[in-house]
Amino acid sequence: MTINLTKGQQVSLTKSGGGELDVVRMGLGWKSAPRKGFLARLTAREIDLDASAVLFAGRDPQDVVFFQHLTSDDGSVQHTGDNRVGGAGQGGDDESIVVDLRRVPAHVDQIVFTVNSFTGQTFEEVEAAFCRLVDESNGQELARYTLTGGGRHTAQIMAKVQRTGSGWQMTAIGAAADGRTFQDLMPAVAQHL
Repeated sequence: MTINLTKGQQVSLTKSGGGELDVVRMGLGWKSAPRKGFLARLTAREIDLDASAVLFAGRDPQDVVFFQHLTSDDGSVQHTGDNRVGGAGQGGDDESIVVDLRRVPAHVDQIVFTVNSFTGQTFEEVEAAFCRLVDESNGQELARYTLTGGGRHTAQIMAKVQRTGSGWQMTAIGAAADGRTFQDLMPAVAQHL
């Protein structure tokens, strides 16, 4: 059963029958908002949103996975590839990042997921944007956070997974930010560690 998260809400990453999840996928999806007016439709560009995962030990970044570095140095986090146009809003993932929680190094205690508009359009031009967490062992969607409200920002700090005393948990963040790359977002990410 999927949990629809609200901003700031947390969910434990344990299996419904008990035990820890081993491998999860953070899927991101979006589509371009319909353009109004004849000229707007003629001059519209595709929207290239990029998903990134930044691995932290405390407040110190340790590694990042994004379209130019598809696998973390330790191999525990893997980006499935860049999508430069987004989907048709059918609910499928446009970009995914797979995390093998068993292989994440012990010193890494948080992984923050971001999405940014590499082409520079604002989220006013995006609709049906979401992030979702999926149990890779059976494809079951565990949690979903749907972005609402558009906005004049070019990025979002979407969610994070973090170690707790009893395993891992996911927190929906949904904070607006500005930047075309994950590097631009690091000051905004730091506020959520």
